Amino acid sequence: MENNGSDLFVIILLGFFLMLFMVSFIIIMVIYHRQRQIQNKQRLKSIQTEFEKTILNAEKEIREDTLTHVGRELHDNIGQLLSLAKMNLSSSKPEKVSEGKSMINQIIREVRALSKTLNLDWVDSITLEEFIQRELAKLESAEFCKTNFVKQGDSIQLDKNTKLILIRIIQECLNNAIKHAEPKTVSISVVKNEAYLSIYVKDDGKGFNINANSNGSGMSNLKNRMNAMRGEIKIRSEEGKGTEIELSLPISNA
Repeated sequence: MENNGSDLFVIILLGFFLMLFMVSFIIIMVIYHRQRQIQNKQRLKSIQTEFEKTILNAEKEIREDTLTHVGRELHDNIGQLLSLAKMNLSSSKPEKVSEGKSMINQIIREVRALSKTLNLDWVDSITLEEFIQRELAKLESAEFCKTNFVKQGDSIQLDKNTKLILIRIIQECLNNAIKHAEPKTVSISVVKNEAYLSIYVKDDGKGFNINANSNGSGMSNLKNRMNAMRGEIKIRSEEGKGTEIELSLPISNA
């Protein structure tokens, strides 16, 4: 009887400790799970904040570039047209007056077009491919260099914020080529597959030593902007052999 009572006591004691262990384990797991939830919420909030900050910076820089472009157009193009229109309208020849009136109509159209670029509504009305082709056309018309555009795969519908950031990144890549590379040709390829949207910006200019320039502010800005979209950037360059910048963005984030 004493042995049976002792065995029963041991079983009860083991059961108690086992139950205590299970309850403690459950409590620890609940606390751990809640802590992970809090950490994940903080991480998501941080990612969202960084993404919003990236969008605001992109908007600010695009507006600054747009104002510079508008100022240049007003001075170089509109100003010249106004001078010619004034001369023609002051002429006593009917054909010159008619030509002057046509110039005034052209000026009105161009001023209206410029006014539309002062806000960012145009981002909604243009695809990424159309924007790239427009930017390359500017390089061609300025006789800066030859350009080439290649598209592989179907077009992808980007949300405005993602498109805005990509537009700014592409502008920055092209600006770097203009300022530093002195290329004869700039090429941009847009490749879409089932998993990724990839954009390749390539020039045949001077190139540079990546190891010596990897920590520059320009490179950091590009990387930070791609990171904000959970994308990736790869830069391949060699002195005297040009530069290629690869932007990869998961389709789910586009």
